Amino acid sequence: MDSFIKYSSDCDFTIENLPYGVFTTKDDSTPQIGVAIGDEILKLKEIANFFKGPELALHQNVFTETKLNAFMSLKPAAWREARETIQSLLSTSNTTLQNDPVLRRRAFILQTEAIMEVPVDIIDYTDFYSSIHHATNVGTMFRGKDNALPANWKYIPIGYHGRASSVVISGTPIRRPKGQTILNENEPPVYGPCKLMDFELEMAFFVGGPKTNLGEPINIRTAEDHIFGMVLMNDWSARDIQKWEYIPLGPFTSKNLGTTISPWIVTMLALEPFKVANTPQDPKPFPYLYHGDDYNFDIKLQVDLKTENKISTVISNSNYKYQYWTQKQQLAQQTVTGCNVKPGDLMGSGTISGEAPTSFGSMLELSWKGSKPIKLNDGTTRKFLLDGDEIIISGYCQNSNSRIGFGKCAGKLIPALN
Repeated sequence: MDSFIKYSSDCDFTIENLPYGVFTTKDDSTPQIGVAIGDEILKLKEIANFFKGPELALHQNVFTETKLNAFMSLKPAAWREARETIQSLLSTSNTTLQNDPVLRRRAFILQTEAIMEVPVDIIDYTDFYSSIHHATNVGTMFRGKDNALPANWKYIPIGYHGRASSVVISGTPIRRPKGQTILNENEPPVYGPCKLMDFELEMAFFVGGPKTNLGEPINIRTAEDHIFGMVLMNDWSARDIQKWEYIPLGPFTSKNLGTTISPWIVTMLALEPFKVANTPQDPKPFPYLYHGDDYNFDIKLQVDLKTENKISTVISNSNYKYQYWTQKQQLAQQTVTGCNVKPGDLMGSGTISGEAPTSFGSMLELSWKGSKPIKLNDGTTRKFLLDGDEIIISGYCQNSNSRIGFGKCAGKLIPALN
């Protein structure tokens, strides 16, 4: 399909993509929903009356909301109908928008003129631990190669409940946290700024569909109906604070200091052509976690570290397909006890690492707990992040027919408060 909005061959936001986001402008502080196409944004409130299909004719109001929750709460058939309607309106064969100069001027804005917002009212946030290479690396560092994975790791998707209030949009500065750390074993902790600040290369999905009821698990066979779309994510981590606090209940303040997400939600419908085989699982998951269909995705991921002098270095090239546990399995595990979920809940993948050292998804792994400093293009080295460092995560899928990009997930580390 060709769009009358022109873009380059390496553009993230093609007519095959059409990710959803929320933005304001300097002249209008009321958030509104948009779809990225090329270098522009299509304002959905301006075309709401064009959604006339059986699923959306009575729900046109969802496109005039200030967040995406209402739209995401509809069923997958409505998501598909919306996508098909937008693709039709943007295609070269449809004259509705392209030949109406007044409507076209009103319905589009350049992305450079938009101020992107967190696109969803995030009710709850869970972060999983689903990359077997990451889990093995971390376990090897702290427990040894023979005891790297916890006994439960291949039986359940492990996760922790994060802090939804500190999920921020790309471009938001992240302040170095303070907390308790241990400088020397067998000595009391000290209080002060984190010294081992880290990023985590992640992706996340937003829950969609009608909210579920307490006590009713989501069946693995219908889990896909509750997965709306994906974003890039950086789960900033204070490693020295984490080491002291995580026993016995897991991460707490070392993880609640800020979680950065990219502004555009790429739908699972757009990602459908990029499905790949699931990672083989041994032992076979329990029936409530088992699905025979493929639900893994070939999403190429890159991490750049830009220092204060604006010189950037690619420090990781990874891929989402390295995940051991799928999104459907994560959602089934989240709800197996009857935990209810709502449209807008955020589910993080956990750090995504491949087998090769160049594909590791954190400074902890890339520098192997500080023992192998990373050489940067400005002549300096890093074991962990310094104030002024900016982490920029990007990702895309590509085949012979189309490119689906996620844009950027960026955040700059700023000094701790005095």
